[in-house]
Amino acid sequence: MAQQTDYVDFKEVKSVLSFNQMKVDSTVFNSYEIKFNILKKTDSVYLDAVNMKFLNVALNETSVEYKNDGKKLIIYNKFKALTSYKLSFLFFASPKQAMYFIGWDNDSRNQIWTQGQGKYTSHWLPSIDDMNDKIEFDISCVAPKGYQVISNGKMISKRETPTYNLWEFDMQKPMASYLVALVIGKYDKKVEYSKSGISLEMYYYPEDSLKVEPTYRYSKQMFDFLEEEIGVSYPWQNYKQVPVKDFLYAGMENTSTTIFADSFVIDSVAFADKNYVNVNAHELAHQWFGDLVTETSGTHHWLQEGFATYYALLAERDIFGDDYYYWRLYEYAQELLEQDMAGGGTSLLNPKSSSTTFYKKGAWVLHLLRELVGDKAFKKAVKSYLIKYEFKNVETQNFIAEIEKASGLDLSEFVELWLNNKVFNYDDALVSLKKSTFIQEYLMVDCEVYTSKCSDYLGSGVSDEAKIKVVSQIPNHLKKEDFKNSLKVRQAIARNVSKIPSELKTTYESLLDDASYVTIETALFNLWKNFPQERHKYLDKTKGIQGFGDKNVRMLWLALVLITDDYNTDNKTQYFEELTNYTSPKFGFEARQNAFQYLTLIQACNDTCKENLKQATKHHNWRFKKFAKSLLD
Repeated sequence: MAQQTDYVDFKEVKSVLSFNQMKVDSTVFNSYEIKFNILKKTDSVYLDAVNMKFLNVALNETSVEYKNDGKKLIIYNKFKALTSYKLSFLFFASPKQAMYFIGWDNDSRNQIWTQGQGKYTSHWLPSIDDMNDKIEFDISCVAPKGYQVISNGKMISKRETPTYNLWEFDMQKPMASYLVALVIGKYDKKVEYSKSGISLEMYYYPEDSLKVEPTYRYSKQMFDFLEEEIGVSYPWQNYKQVPVKDFLYAGMENTSTTIFADSFVIDSVAFADKNYVNVNAHELAHQWFGDLVTETSGTHHWLQEGFATYYALLAERDIFGDDYYYWRLYEYAQELLEQDMAGGGTSLLNPKSSSTTFYKKGAWVLHLLRELVGDKAFKKAVKSYLIKYEFKNVETQNFIAEIEKASGLDLSEFVELWLNNKVFNYDDALVSLKKSTFIQEYLMVDCEVYTSKCSDYLGSGVSDEAKIKVVSQIPNHLKKEDFKNSLKVRQAIARNVSKIPSELKTTYESLLDDASYVTIETALFNLWKNFPQERHKYLDKTKGIQGFGDKNVRMLWLALVLITDDYNTDNKTQYFEELTNYTSPKFGFEARQNAFQYLTLIQACNDTCKENLKQATKHHNWRFKKFAKSLLD
């Protein structure tokens, strides 16, 4: 069956967007212009456009016959082969997905942001759901004064009026429609420049200026590393990163404009527990693997996710060292082994594979392929692959052919073993891992059966990962001196020692001073539970600590205060109202989820809490929606 890409090539879109101020969740009639070439004669062409209305539809400035079936705008004409055309119209959209209107109806952080995810941009912008048709998109947007507009490409002008500004963006190269992005919100930005002169724009909420450095830590270093490691210049005009509230995923690699969850906006204490480094590197790697070269279909999804996972790991290796790199590969191998044991293993070329397969098995394939063919051939092949298929679509065989050409090897056996095979070859992966003395040591240290040697490990020079393994195996044999370890090992002690021996009480209390919100949260709960007579002391000590963006420490503190009978009795109502208030849509879904859980645990979900829970069952974030429905049931 012929695809539209066989007879039409869409070249360039220019669209101006503005929003209905009476009803913020819709766009007003917007202008749209698209240029295209006809490759073979046909009697119709179409754009994907879900639930839109159209006016003034014209082909080469002349009105034309068209049909709007609710999913597509179909244009009828005797289109001639090897001829260029221009289609223009006004359109109106009220999207139910792919464009999200956050905060406008509940007096919180007002934002509009998009998430195309494969093929859904057509819910807010007429476009092409088929990722094999790449188009240059130039987006312009009208927004109220005081709001920042961010979209793909370079901002070429900002025209100001007393109440509104018109922001105009220019892309110079084509991309798949699902990578078109738009964000409107109140932001400041920090700008750095890569070694190659690319502008790196890092956006943040004005009140978060002190969180910019820890949030975006290593951004420039990773950008410079990836340009050099990949061997192909960054393919777009600039690179922007924008946090948004209640995002659907960790991040999304829209061309030149990564959008990510604002739960990754952190202070320097949180950095040790939860940081943006891996997501940052992953979405950046996608600018080459996914955006510059794009899969033809889901069968080849690992060419995007496996590559982004692998190159993110290389960028982190450049920062954190070889041991970190091999440790992460070891963790990926454990996940893949567990998936196989649960019967969930699939071929890397199965379009219905899990994200564990696409991301982590994909990364492992690249690691092993590089070991097999050597650094020089691997890097030569990757560079050749990207240059040969830039701004085009690819299949797995395109990449394998470049590796075979660069290395002179026949990879059919490797492809069968690692790409086609449903099972992850764990034993073979372990052989590769054991090239690292760090991994050898980790596997050697084992205290499943307790011996006196196990106690010695925690005071020795073995790695933190090995010590954490020991702590998990012998939590009832720990001594005071074992607390004289790193932040990570102390965190493992907090997590694994829930029944605190009296002789460790004072030492365990020192965990409340650690620069780790995870450690403080865990230690506070365990101390409160183990030593009822000293609850006031622990609550006083942690009173002002908020924790991550989801207020993990603060919410635990509020819940514990509410069920500690003789603590701060005059302020109980105020504390209950604060905890209940965190269930409202003013807050991010992570914070709301925490509040719902604590109020349910202490059996204090009142009418306000229940109303907010009902509202949460209609939330756009499917994970949070699922949680809310389950809790309501």
